[in-house]
Amino acid sequence: MDIVRQAVLATLNAHQSEDCEVSVLLTDDTRITELNREYRGIDAPTDVLAFAQLDNEDAELVKSNILGDVVISLETAERQAKDETHTFEAEVLLLTVHGVLHLLGYDHQTQIDASIMFKKQDSIMQLLQVQQ
Repeated sequence: MDIVRQAVLATLNAHQSEDCEVSVLLTDDTRITELNREYRGIDAPTDVLAFAQLDNEDAELVKSNILGDVVISLETAERQAKDETHTFEAEVLLLTVHGVLHLLGYDHQTQIDASIMFKKQDSIMQLLQVQQ
C-alpha cells in the first residue's frame, strides 16, 4: 500500500494537485474483467482502469477535490512485470501513475497524446527512482 500511496502523491504533486483525492482498488483479473466488460464493453482482464469523478465539462461547473478511482489488477501486474523483466512493485507503481494521469486528463488515443502522457509518466517514475 505504501508504494501505491507514493505513486499517487508523486503524480498529484507533479501537477500541483496535492489537495485532490484518489481512491485505488487493488484487485484480481476476475473483478477487473467484470468492470472492463461493464464500463468498456471488453470481456477480458486489463491492467488498470481509471474512472474520473467528473468529466471536463462537469469539472468546470463543480468544484470538487475528488479526482476519481483507479483499479489495478495485481494478477495482470505480476504477469506484466515478468514479461518486462522488472519488479512487481515497479509495475504496480507504473500502473498507479498511469491511472492517476488518466484521472488528471491525460490519454493515449492518438500518437501525440500518447507521447505527452508517456513522457509525463516516465518523468514521474524517475522522481520515484524506478527504472522501467
